[in-house]
Amino acid sequence: MRALALVEDRKIAVTEYDLPPAPAAGEVQVRVKAMALNHLDLWGFRGMAFAKRQYPLAVGAEASGEVAAVGEGVTHVKPGDAVVMYGALTCGHCKACREGRDNLCENVRGVLGFHVDGFARELLNIEGRLVIPVPKGVSMRDAACAAITYSTVEHMLFDNAKLEPGETVLVHAGGSGIGTAAIQMAKAIGCTVITTVGDDEKLAKALALGADHAINYRTDRFEGAVRKLTLKKGVDVVFEHVGAETFNGSLLCMKRGGRLVTCGATSGPSTTINLMMLFQQQYRIIGSFGAPMNAIRKGLDKMAAGLKPVIDTEIELADFEKGLARLASRQVFGKIVVRF
Repeated sequence: MRALALVEDRKIAVTEYDLPPAPAAGEVQVRVKAMALNHLDLWGFRGMAFAKRQYPLAVGAEASGEVAAVGEGVTHVKPGDAVVMYGALTCGHCKACREGRDNLCENVRGVLGFHVDGFARELLNIEGRLVIPVPKGVSMRDAACAAITYSTVEHMLFDNAKLEPGETVLVHAGGSGIGTAAIQMAKAIGCTVITTVGDDEKLAKALALGADHAINYRTDRFEGAVRKLTLKKGVDVVFEHVGAETFNGSLLCMKRGGRLVTCGATSGPSTTINLMMLFQQQYRIIGSFGAPMNAIRKGLDKMAAGLKPVIDTEIELADFEKGLARLASRQVFGKIVVRF
């Protein structure tokens, strides 16, 4: 069968893989239909896996598919069902897994497409507990954006930051995949959304998507603009995933007791902060990595209710590297989806 694999760092090729066997007890065999690109794919392509891995390594960390077959004991899905797959090989037995905090698994065996073979395969077998049904009315293209993109935003805004209706939220990089989803999810509950973008074209798109205010951070200092927009009160929540370039400015945008939730550091992983500001203003800084499977279910439910992901580009499997280059260029507005 076809697979798209890293054959060495920064080199991808269409590769032949053996067809998987019939699914064992508790397993589901999935025929992959669509895949969405993330910075995780970009880091994996560049060799930033921080762990030993073997080549060839099938790429792809976020995907949707159709059940091809099920093993003994699997009852929650059947052949022909649309599904998405959890991309981390969690143990299912540790305290965190038992409590539904899958992203805190104590014995995770790797992330698909990063440490172990990913979703860029025609067929794959995966543990049934890691397979989530897709609600009726959600396309394969949209569902491909659920397992990382929508779940990450759901987990950041609602599980961690506890965003409430009527609050004001600053969403950084509003043209990114998670940025566009964050704008939509926050507006859906009646929040005031301020977002930062990198050019005037994205500014117009962010406003059209529903943001109340958009700031071109290349031409305006976003800290000053946010303070002015909030009449110097600051925002309740900052949705941060840019990293070093925006972190300290984000702290200046927060009201007393505000919450900053962060899941990324694409502009750099290190910064310094003013500790006096931190405790005097009683800020809460929350790290958020991945998401539990329940956040995927909630994200899919929101898609079914009409909250559709913003799609920047659809590409063919053979154009995967071109998709990564577009993602790295910061020209995207929304998600890049790979068709199978």
